[in-house]
Amino acid sequence: MKRRGLLLILLSLALAMGAAWAARSWVQARLNASANADPAEQIVVAAMEIPFGSKVEPRHLKTITLPRSARIGNHYQKTDDVVGLIALQKIVTDEILLRERFADRSAGSTLAAIVKPDMRAVTVRVDDVVGVAGFLMPGNHVDVVAAHMENTRADTHTVLRDLNVLAVDQTASQDKDQPVVVRAVTLEVTPKQAEVLVKAREEGKIQLTLRNPLDQSHTADESELVAAAPAPPSKQPTVHHAQPAKVRPADPGTGVTIIRGTNVHNSESAT
Repeated sequence: MKRRGLLLILLSLALAMGAAWAARSWVQARLNASANADPAEQIVVAAMEIPFGSKVEPRHLKTITLPRSARIGNHYQKTDDVVGLIALQKIVTDEILLRERFADRSAGSTLAAIVKPDMRAVTVRVDDVVGVAGFLMPGNHVDVVAAHMENTRADTHTVLRDLNVLAVDQTASQDKDQPVVVRAVTLEVTPKQAEVLVKAREEGKIQLTLRNPLDQSHTADESELVAAAPAPPSKQPTVHHAQPAKVRPADPGTGVTIIRGTNVHNSESAT
């Protein structure tokens, strides 16, 4: 009886071990199949916070493994591809590093690195009025309104639209959101827009108007901008027209009085 019970115990253990091995094999097969169907890849993330305008160092970076199906498409896979770049925005810890958030600074300042290709940075002096009471921040978009005197009347018109604010004073970070009175604003413009801006500034005064970030209204192209700045009025020669002669009949028997301008001539009437 004892021997039979021992055999049953051994048989149960053997069946349990077989079932565990079969389950393990099945799970491993499913994992292998899933790995083959969706392989993983390395993605570079921030190991610590990277301030705006900072040069990326190896200590700022680390890699994680994610399924390829979860890839973003514009991320970095190697840390060597990110080291030495300039952060265009503040990067938080564990954030996946995207290519549009970094710029290559081969030479020059950080501001030069954030200017888009084929664009220019132009700085204009402002006060608390022109600077929209200090509410202008890097990343805002503005229009430029020019004003100049014509005779005794002020003529105003919008010469530039939807310009990106690169920096206020010497601050290009977009982290601050408190109003600060500034003395200069740096705008991102095309070469042609830079000429229009400088011309408007020299001919009169300019005023910056803050745009709503959701405003998708039409932005004038460069041909419209050039046409928007009217040429100084040309002086037309003054033409004086001769006044027609006025004839005033005189009393009978005394002749006719002819008035031409300021000249008065009396003529005797024929008898």
